Amino acid sequence: MTAPRSQWRRLSSRMLLVHPVHELLRQLPLLIGSVVLGSATGNRMWSIAALAVLVAFGIARWFTTTYRIDGDQIQRREGVLQRTVISLPRNRIRSVSTDARLLHRLLGLTVVKVGTGQELKGDAEFALDAVRSDEVPGLRAILLSDSAAAGLDEVPRDRVLARWQPSWLRYSPLNFTGLAMIVAAIGLVYQTGAVAALEDSELARQGLDAAERFGVVVTVAAAAVAVLLLSVLLSVGRSLVTFGNLVLSRRDDGGAGVLHLGHGLLRVRERTFDMRRLRGGTVREPLLVRMFGGARLDAVMTGVDGSGEASLLLPPCPVSTAQGVLTELIGRPEVVSGELHGHGAVATRRRWSRALALPVLLGVAMAGATFVVSVPLLAWPAWSAVTAAASFLAADRSRALGHLVGGGWLVARAGSVERRRDCIAAGGIIGWTVRQSWFQRRSGVATLIAATAAGAKGYRVLDVPAERAWLVAATVSPWVVENDWAHSRPGPSCGETVAV
Repeated sequence: MTAPRSQWRRLSSRMLLVHPVHELLRQLPLLIGSVVLGSATGNRMWSIAALAVLVAFGIARWFTTTYRIDGDQIQRREGVLQRTVISLPRNRIRSVSTDARLLHRLLGLTVVKVGTGQELKGDAEFALDAVRSDEVPGLRAILLSDSAAAGLDEVPRDRVLARWQPSWLRYSPLNFTGLAMIVAAIGLVYQTGAVAALEDSELARQGLDAAERFGVVVTVAAAAVAVLLLSVLLSVGRSLVTFGNLVLSRRDDGGAGVLHLGHGLLRVRERTFDMRRLRGGTVREPLLVRMFGGARLDAVMTGVDGSGEASLLLPPCPVSTAQGVLTELIGRPEVVSGELHGHGAVATRRRWSRALALPVLLGVAMAGATFVVSVPLLAWPAWSAVTAAASFLAADRSRALGHLVGGGWLVARAGSVERRRDCIAAGGIIGWTVRQSWFQRRSGVATLIAATAAGAKGYRVLDVPAERAWLVAATVSPWVVENDWAHSRPGPSCGETVAV
């Protein structure tokens, strides 16, 4: 495939079969309204007219949508009633991703999305819907190359870093995705007013009969078990459909190369990242996933948002797999899995005091209430359970807190419920902030924030001893030493932010 210089090109003509379907789905409320109006007036022409207009509008979208790529920019021109032209400089392209739903796959089409590091939604998002699947590799190579005239006939070699394994499904129920789907379905039932119909249904009568026969407690317990099993099935099914056939590979072409991720069974998604923009990675270990030896891997990359799914490289998988892939990418095993420096007794005390503050206050209130009212017997076992859970979280957070600097890297780890280990290259850090709250100032600790244009934009080292905060920053970024203002100025006051 050769990149056009100035000629406008149309998308695949197969989209004439897809655009009308998409328009029907996008304008479904309008179509439903026309059906209701036709039923109320007895004139079904309203429904036929609305259907014809939506189909015609979908077909017109193909005739009015064109794109072109030249040496400096990529442009998309579209619009039926209002003409719009979106232009992106090619040197601002950070990633190229593809998305192929089932209908697209049946027709051999793929949606190509261009990422620039800015979160664009709706019509502002630069997407080509849709390109023939056999043209996608060439188009991707053009968009990520330094020149649109780059040769595309050579077949590069991909080195596979990780493949999806069926054993990864054991981590799926631990993120409560299935339970969230059930809650969303219940909310939809309430919003649609279907509850009234269900109250008189045979299912509701069978439920009442079961409650009378076996008792309310047994019925509620059985319902809870059924919901739990359904939640597990939904979580596993969603994970299988979303991440099945996942392949993470790296392509080295003499330079830094590109990182390619593809996954999905019914809806296939692919992302391609320029390795020159890689600034590190984040190993995420949610509490339940960590208890089963799992972790998720995110890329810290310039122009890629680090707070959502755009940065995901590996879904929950064995922690050894996540660490191995990150080590392969950055080439520093001591950064990925080495021992960290603790933050001292003050930081540990802060975690315990913050975790136990509520249980202690609750216990004092319950003890005082015993002289006035009768406290239920189950209140104290419940308080004991809450106190034990808070103690576990405090101990776990204390063990997790730590950092490592040197060799051109900053490593920060913190958290218990959502533990994360951020590995950031010093070359990607563009600024430092030392921040102290009133409580931190009283304790003599501070939060050190490394600012970067990659990932989450700011990575925190929590509760560092205040006298060592700028020393840590200077160890990672030697240019901090040259800033005499940072050293001659006294420590930050309550709530003040000092940035370099």
